[in-house]
Amino acid sequence: MHENDFFNEDLLCALAGVAGEDNVLMSEPMREHTTFKIGGPAAFWCTPRDAKQLRRTLQLCRENGVRVYLLGNGSNTLFDDTGFDGAVIDMRGLSGMENSGLDTDAVRITAGAGQTLGRLCSKAQTLGLTGLEFACGIPGTVGGAVYMNAGAYGNELKDVLESVTFLDSDLQLRTLPAADLAMGYRTSIFEQNPDWCILSATVVLHRGDGAAVLARMQELLGKRREKQPLEWPSAGSTFKRPQGAFAGKLIEDCGLRGFTVGGAQISEKHCGFVINRGGATCADVVALTEQVRQIVEARTGFVLEREIRVVK
Repeated sequence: MHENDFFNEDLLCALAGVAGEDNVLMSEPMREHTTFKIGGPAAFWCTPRDAKQLRRTLQLCRENGVRVYLLGNGSNTLFDDTGFDGAVIDMRGLSGMENSGLDTDAVRITAGAGQTLGRLCSKAQTLGLTGLEFACGIPGTVGGAVYMNAGAYGNELKDVLESVTFLDSDLQLRTLPAADLAMGYRTSIFEQNPDWCILSATVVLHRGDGAAVLARMQELLGKRREKQPLEWPSAGSTFKRPQGAFAGKLIEDCGLRGFTVGGAQISEKHCGFVINRGGATCADVVALTEQVRQIVEARTGFVLEREIRVVK
């Protein structure tokens, strides 16, 4: 569907009036905003700068029957080749960070949904706080990390998360403690309620040795550079870890290292990653992951589930 089929001039003017003309774009290619470097144009792209602008933007889209997709840093996301016939909301404008309790052992940091995990981890290290080292190389935002309960190296966000503030289905402001967020392996209550919009999250960290925290972060970043294909566009880990096994090992054992469909390839460096070798399409990635899933199930009995989100 072309954007002119449902975006009238009055709506465009209203949205520009909320977020500013420079923050409202039409036919914006999603390959420019995702780590996979894949995806056709979004009919509408908007970057609200705060929660008030975001709420009004969502309100206008709902009133005009325009579907919405909330996007952070663009990792873990694969847009269809034909694009997205709705509004993609760039959440990176909600990037504030505040801390409290610096005179106590437990220190709280509240970060906007659009803040990157990397910057949040950097702030924690600067303050000499421990607990977030595992997340320093995860290429996503705070909102995305909450949504999927991001994790690495045996830790997950839920281990340090205290609460999340969000807009609910009625666009009402709510805050829930982490215990009420149904956080499991790569899932949360927000996945079950996709019309909820995460605004910010509060983590509780503890006093540590700033130098030791930095050393641990550098160690983990070094492991990522050594083992993961960071030199190629990808969406991060492609498959969820099946219970009792590792996706990358299963794929490797099935002889699929380097397996290619079009421009998409199972990384030769780490079989848990699908990379864009150049010119890959969404159709290439979907076909590749489906073939891999079928082969792995037939040969091992394990069923792989995509971790990356395909947006159509």
